Amino acid sequence: MNKIVVGQYGKGQCDSIQQAFDMAMNMQGHVDIQILNGIYDEKAVLQRNDVTIIGENAKNTVITYDDYAKKLLPDGTPYKTFRTATLKLSGNNIIMKNISVINRSGNGRDFGQAIALYAEGDRMQFYNCRLIGAQDTLFMGPEPECKVNCEQSLPKEDNVINARQYYKNCYIRGDIDFIFGGATAYFNHCEIYSQYNITEDDDRYEGRVKGYVSAACTWRGQKYGYVFRKCRFTGDCPENTVYLGRPWRIYAKTVLLECEIGKHIKVEGWHDWDKPEARETAYYAEYHCKYENMARREDWIHLLSAKEAKEYTKEKVLWEYFCEE
Repeated sequence: MNKIVVGQYGKGQCDSIQQAFDMAMNMQGHVDIQILNGIYDEKAVLQRNDVTIIGENAKNTVITYDDYAKKLLPDGTPYKTFRTATLKLSGNNIIMKNISVINRSGNGRDFGQAIALYAEGDRMQFYNCRLIGAQDTLFMGPEPECKVNCEQSLPKEDNVINARQYYKNCYIRGDIDFIFGGATAYFNHCEIYSQYNITEDDDRYEGRVKGYVSAACTWRGQKYGYVFRKCRFTGDCPENTVYLGRPWRIYAKTVLLECEIGKHIKVEGWHDWDKPEARETAYYAEYHCKYENMARREDWIHLLSAKEAKEYTKEKVLWEYFCEE
């Protein structure tokens, strides 16, 4: 068995996450990486299939960094979104457990997008992880080829990778579009926390919008997008100021099943991102959720029947059930 132990102060085979990832690149077969408790102040990238990464304790095994979209490269151009990730995992059959990943740069108004975890790959699993940032905390690949107008410049079908991801008992925190990307993703018993960073508290919104939880970028023709099952939507934002989601791509799909939805969520629930056509092409749906405020969903939002909700089991959404449990 290939096993690497990461620990600070000489407690492991290496003392940084990136050193362990570099070692794994030179190994054959599945690799297990154990990360001992500590605060690992570094930016780490793994580009490899078949890796399990396990921390000692989610609150005490921490990877943190502070890159952000408005930061400048040596040539004076900005980093932009996809260079900012604290941890980038690119590969299939990657499992991560008991780890916090933090982008500590700050809110989007001042720093722009700042990814904590960049997860790009198929059959990825995350258990008991804490993903913390502000704008764009969790990105789930594939990364779109177009950066400006994804609706009018879709990648060719053969350029779209399969990307199924599973998140269980995770804590995900941010403010604007902090769960985003084009993967098929299933969130099971997670806490989704909207923090009050006043990122979009300006004249355009008259102080009424403090955040958006998700921004799905579902590919055209993709059967499933995001599914949240028995998740808790919590936060410290003022009452009725946060949307559950908006469509980064007009084919966005997001479904909530038996979730608990706090008072900070707006009674309308969902926003069309000022794309009227998305009301016809996007798919937002809910089933048996518990609302602290009375929900007043608009006609373009779907309220599922029991029969329809059965189409959103883990087995069906991930179409080949690969999760450990």
